[in-house]
Amino acid sequence: MIVTCTIAYLFHDNLIKYHVEIPAIVPTVLGTAIAFFIGFNNNQAYDRWWEARKIWGALVNDSRSWARELISYTSSSTHDNPHPVCRQMIYRHIAFLYALKNTLRNSTDSSWHKYLTKEDVAELVPHSNKHNALLHFQSKDLQMLSETGLIDGFRFIQLDSLLVKFSDEMGMSERIKNTVFPTTYSYLTKLFIWLFVMAIALVTSQSLGVWSIFISWLLGFVFVSTQINGMSLVNPFDNNAVSIPLNQITRTIEINLLQMLHENNIPEPVKPVNNEYVL
Repeated sequence: MIVTCTIAYLFHDNLIKYHVEIPAIVPTVLGTAIAFFIGFNNNQAYDRWWEARKIWGALVNDSRSWARELISYTSSSTHDNPHPVCRQMIYRHIAFLYALKNTLRNSTDSSWHKYLTKEDVAELVPHSNKHNALLHFQSKDLQMLSETGLIDGFRFIQLDSLLVKFSDEMGMSERIKNTVFPTTYSYLTKLFIWLFVMAIALVTSQSLGVWSIFISWLLGFVFVSTQINGMSLVNPFDNNAVSIPLNQITRTIEINLLQMLHENNIPEPVKPVNNEYVL
């Protein structure tokens, strides 16, 4: 940008100033157009980010409800001890969350396999969508609980509705990840910013001289920084400081569910990186 401002200044100082005076309305109009473009881009980017955060907030609540209902509906009357199948379904749900998180972040971590049986791991092999396959396994086990009389029809409907919610939240997350933000908006915004910087340099050269290089760079820097700040939210599932803290959310759910099962081996919560942000 400094090079562009310098070229614009030299172009004006050695050629244009002898022939024409550029009116100040040129950068004014360009600045107004850029403000609209940046405002639209940033609003749309934040909408994507906030929708992703709401989806995973709902996953937190629904996951707790899933574990609570499985434990309550199948526990004995004197001990808080769920049926082994229900315990495995809660473990499998933790695996589902980690599988979904890995897909959204393009990660290949397979540590979540520890929550699955050998049969589940083997059955997952041919599936490209691991988290969707895990929901299918859950549905089959839920049907088995109903057929064996461990849960009645009403409780079956309650638990099945949660599986539907998990499927909806999974699909909404995949939609955000797989929907590319229109590149024309970002491209045109960058193009207009460069035109704006050149126009500022050409106009201010008439009164500020060589200082127009710094002034035009400064104004361009403000617009570019605002645009970059907004566009950093376009992909809310990326593994960076401004994205949704999927590591923290999944670990929180994992801790909550394991504590509900009275497990002893509870992992530590995810801590902020340098006390600044959470992944």
